[in-house]
Amino acid sequence: MPLYDPQHHHRQSIRLKNYDYTQPGAYFITLCTYERAQLFGYVDNGAMVLNALGEIARQCWLAIPNHFPHTELDEFVIMPNHVHGIIWIVGDVGARHAVPLQSAVRKTMEQFGQPVLGSIPTIVRSFKSAVTHRINQYRGTPGALVWQRNYYEHIIRTERVLNAIRQYIRDNPLRWHMDRYNPDATDHDPLAREIWRMMTNRRTPSKNILYGTAQPCATTNPN
Repeated sequence: MPLYDPQHHHRQSIRLKNYDYTQPGAYFITLCTYERAQLFGYVDNGAMVLNALGEIARQCWLAIPNHFPHTELDEFVIMPNHVHGIIWIVGDVGARHAVPLQSAVRKTMEQFGQPVLGSIPTIVRSFKSAVTHRINQYRGTPGALVWQRNYYEHIIRTERVLNAIRQYIRDNPLRWHMDRYNPDATDHDPLAREIWRMMTNRRTPSKNILYGTAQPCATTNPN
């Protein structure tokens, strides 16, 4: 298999087995719509134009810190059929988590599909559920699928990778013609290949950010 295979790597999570996804740090998240349907709008001259469904997704993303006060948002973008974003966990999950779940027992790691209060998987599930509910309410399509089942996440470990991912997210609409999620893409994106190489290279020399030596930036997302 080549170093970067867009038909394989876009489906492959780098989720670490037994990793505590409530741990402070930065997490790169990608979610795709069901069957890659272009639900959220379109790209026009390198700019994302959100429709009503895209605006719902945007509002729900921006609301994440309201429901999970131990989080902060970094760069994000709503694309026609996917969402890229960086979520920071910045505080003590157990003390600051504001949304009760059916299970009141806090665990440090997800096991057998049980939700963990304030973890990245729980945050993502909450976001996807909120978007699905509001979109189906708006369209009058109760029960319709909005998202594909899985999602992609990466623990951002170095400041170099953090800044590269931030730039990739900002430029995503400009590079839509090369985007692996675009069914009409004309080429593969070399920047995506390079970022994948950086993310999977454990020996990349750079300042470690896992415990907060780098800081979240105020999002400049224009949507």
